[in-house]
Amino acid sequence: MSRFCCRPGFRCGRFRTGCCVGDSVNRKLPFGCSDRSRSLIRCFLRESHVDRPSVPVLQQSGGVIVSNVLFRCVVLSGVVVLLSGDRLPAQRGPAVVVVTRVVEREVTSGHSFVGSIEPLKKATIGSAVDGRVVEFPVEEGDRIGDRQPLAKLLTATIQLELKAAEGELLFRQESLRELKNGTRPREIEQLHARMLAAGARREFHVARRARFTALAKQGTVTEDDLSAVVSAAITAERDYDDARAGHQLAVAGPRKEKLVQAAARLAVQQAVVDQLKDRISKHTIVSRFAGYVTARRTEVGEWVGRGDPVVEIVSLDQVDVKVHVLENHVPHLRVGTEVTVEIVALPQRFRQGKIVAIIPQADSRARTFPVKIRLTNTITRGDPLIKAGMLSRVTLPTGARTRALLVPKDALVLGGRQAVVYMVEADRKDPKKQVVRPVPVRLGVAVGKDIQVIGEIQAGQQVVVEGNERLRPGMEVIARPVPPVPDAKTSKPTESQR
Repeated sequence: MSRFCCRPGFRCGRFRTGCCVGDSVNRKLPFGCSDRSRSLIRCFLRESHVDRPSVPVLQQSGGVIVSNVLFRCVVLSGVVVLLSGDRLPAQRGPAVVVVTRVVEREVTSGHSFVGSIEPLKKATIGSAVDGRVVEFPVEEGDRIGDRQPLAKLLTATIQLELKAAEGELLFRQESLRELKNGTRPREIEQLHARMLAAGARREFHVARRARFTALAKQGTVTEDDLSAVVSAAITAERDYDDARAGHQLAVAGPRKEKLVQAAARLAVQQAVVDQLKDRISKHTIVSRFAGYVTARRTEVGEWVGRGDPVVEIVSLDQVDVKVHVLENHVPHLRVGTEVTVEIVALPQRFRQGKIVAIIPQADSRARTFPVKIRLTNTITRGDPLIKAGMLSRVTLPTGARTRALLVPKDALVLGGRQAVVYMVEADRKDPKKQVVRPVPVRLGVAVGKDIQVIGEIQAGQQVVVEGNERLRPGMEVIARPVPPVPDAKTSKPTESQR
């Protein structure tokens, strides 16, 4: 045998009789291996017989470990993988699909219009107060939630005003509580004791006045002494009346008017605190709906005035396609009609939308009316698939009635650059088998659950409506017709319904 030229870095060696290219190796291969597996196994065995390059050895205590064992293990692993690959299970049988027939009906002819994607909501968020920007955490392209903070202004001074106002509010709250609780029992007892003491003094001075009056009639006391005694008695009576009134007021509690006045003063101060809190809340600029940031209009450190723009946001969870329709086509349109929208920039470019608005104000120059078609967007990891400003084409039912081929919308496969339907037909090699063939189609107007298709397709042919997502061209299938919908008027009740 001739010498075998190895790769650079390998030494050449001779193939001996009975080596990997000999008959003995072929006899050693497992029964049932494919030709591809046999050739690959020979390559592995050939490499194992070629002298390997000098490999550095790892000196360890106890001996020298050479990479020869590792090399043989790698070769053996490759052989095992190849042998196991020949024993993979066979391919599954034909796929079961549900089919229906293409129908031809009279529909309103469609017309294609070019439009643009518009966000459902678009807003420029401004500042409600004057202040300096201290925080601006959002960037262009960020997804934001409803009521999420967008920027924050400096609030140090107004925070001090709020603390003072809250202190005054606390004082007035406690004053009102004191009035509502009334006089404490100990105070009432104190006033009652004072009233009793005043009563005792009054009785003493009244008795003394009576005695001095009798003595004055006998001429034993002077007029000055009598006047002093009478004055003291009157004073004692007045002190008693005052003490009794104070005790009665304490027992009765505060007047209703005093409570109302205290409550009014408390309400005024509460309004002051609420006003300061509202001013502080306006120093935090928040979004009013969920969406995406499209522009930053200020930066940290800048001074913004009341009404100055801070950030622009758009809502893209739902989008509108705005097209301009000629005035002679507008009478054929109805709000709520489902239409087909083609977005050129998307891989799955065809989508179903619904007319939500026909604006009754035409462009005076072009004589066209704006029409809005709403689509539900696809949000993947916070990124909207349909973006504002994308080019779109919309097919609207605007013409006269004509004959058209219709298929259910479920028959459409919209994963490529063009819509496709899978047609079921007999296999050319074996007419007893059924296979599928993809047919590219152009979409027309939508009629309920059906849609017009234009392509190499004819009425009466069978198209797949269930299971078409996993089909491949030429795949063998078992076709099952769409089960009929039972009529509620004619269907017989089941045993459980009787």
